[in-house]
Amino acid sequence: MIRPFHGVHPAIDATAFVAETAVIIGQVSMGPQSSIWYNCVARGDVNFITIGARSNIQDLSMLHVTHKKHADDPGAPLIIGDDVTIGHSVTLHGCTIEDGVFVGMQAMIMDKAVIGQGALIGARALVTEGTIVPPHTLWIGAPAKYKRDLTPDERAWLLRSAGNYVRYAEEYMND
Repeated sequence: MIRPFHGVHPAIDATAFVAETAVIIGQVSMGPQSSIWYNCVARGDVNFITIGARSNIQDLSMLHVTHKKHADDPGAPLIIGDDVTIGHSVTLHGCTIEDGVFVGMQAMIMDKAVIGQGALIGARALVTEGTIVPPHTLWIGAPAKYKRDLTPDERAWLLRSAGNYVRYAEEYMND
């Protein structure tokens, strides 16, 4: 279901894939070749959600935001960069996910956290409010903690990961 909220319609690139059971509401924008998979919710009702190019939001994930408390407060929008992989059953709430990030299954990332370019957030990790994750690092646990820097091979794998979902989405769109 794709629906407006208070007259604001989602802006979805013509090359993006949205599964039939996904719910996208309000001020949500999706870039070229991005995908939102089955039973995901992207609720841009009280602030905006931006999903860059070639990023994928896998099955059962929930994307939401925090409202602005007053005129000078930006609240907490959700910003997802390019070539990002969001694993199954992930919760993203009012955070920033920079380009090339991989977020493992069932992870949760809270308001105003920033996940640096090419970082890897492990499965079931809890990234607490306001945490800054440096680029190209591995964070695991609840609460999530720095584990180590990523190897060159891991960094290359992250770049390939998002491309797999671009291919899957094209197959679904052409089936």
